[in-house]
Amino acid sequence: MAATTSRALELLSLLQSHRHWSARELVDRLGVSDRTLRRDVERLRELGYGIESARGSAGGYRLEAGTGMPPLLLTDDEGVAIAVGLRSQATAGLRGAEHTTLSALAKIEQVLPPALRRRIDALQSHATVGAGGRGASGRPVPEIDAELLGLLALGCRDSERLRFRYTDAAGEVSSRVVEPYRLVPVARRWYLLAWDRERDDWRTFRLDRVSEVFPTRVHFEPRALTDEAARDRVEAALRWRERSLKATVIVDLPHPEFADYLGWYGRDVTAHGATQSAWPLEADSLENLMMGLMWMPRGVPYRVEGPPEVLEFLAVQAERFAAAARSA
Repeated sequence: MAATTSRALELLSLLQSHRHWSARELVDRLGVSDRTLRRDVERLRELGYGIESARGSAGGYRLEAGTGMPPLLLTDDEGVAIAVGLRSQATAGLRGAEHTTLSALAKIEQVLPPALRRRIDALQSHATVGAGGRGASGRPVPEIDAELLGLLALGCRDSERLRFRYTDAAGEVSSRVVEPYRLVPVARRWYLLAWDRERDDWRTFRLDRVSEVFPTRVHFEPRALTDEAARDRVEAALRWRERSLKATVIVDLPHPEFADYLGWYGRDVTAHGATQSAWPLEADSLENLMMGLMWMPRGVPYRVEGPPEVLEFLAVQAERFAAAARSA
């Protein structure tokens, strides 16, 4: 009897998620015979669900559009999405519908398992509302897995260090250990603001580039940070990325030697063959980018690779420096 009830509920869930199912599709999904499928459909009809059926090669089943609303079967992710949406609407104060919103929210949360309610609490309390004034680029926005969003929100709420893999804009993959603080949506994308322990600074991570999240069970003492400050940090980081200029310095020193020379500033240095190193530079202006060249060890040859405007600027400044030295 339990198996029959479970199968009927699964059938109802399929009918609610799809406009029309062929009999063959339902038989394959449920792993039953045609006769068993017809019996399960009749059981649902006896419970008050209007199910239309059609014969022939294009035949199948679909839920009727009725005047009443039958009980809904929701997956965990659907329940979380609806509850978070209702909570946000309740706090936003939808005029004339406050009672309806809160009533619907109470009914949803009453039947959710404790683990899901915990995830909803974390999302609601540690997801900051974005300013929304940046405009869409027109490109498709990557989808975010609800399980990932919930896991990161729990890390923020519980002040628990997280380990994950992160793929940056250049496609480079790195392992990060962070202290998560806030989830911030900006321009229809989600970002995680976190304290990066290796870099000893705040970092902003795009959630569609985060994978393999592992809760460490190690808790941290959170720094004071308001929702407004978190949003400001994320938006400042995004503005920086839009304005930033990049170049790479190829230095005639082996990687270990050059990285040791730069110390903490050489954490991004990579080997460029056996005898050279590559040091990526990034700044918000040509002048600040050029300042990185002042760190080059004396007497060691190097060259700069980058966009034309960077190389042209360096050439002009080299001429100015040479002219200044000649006039001294």
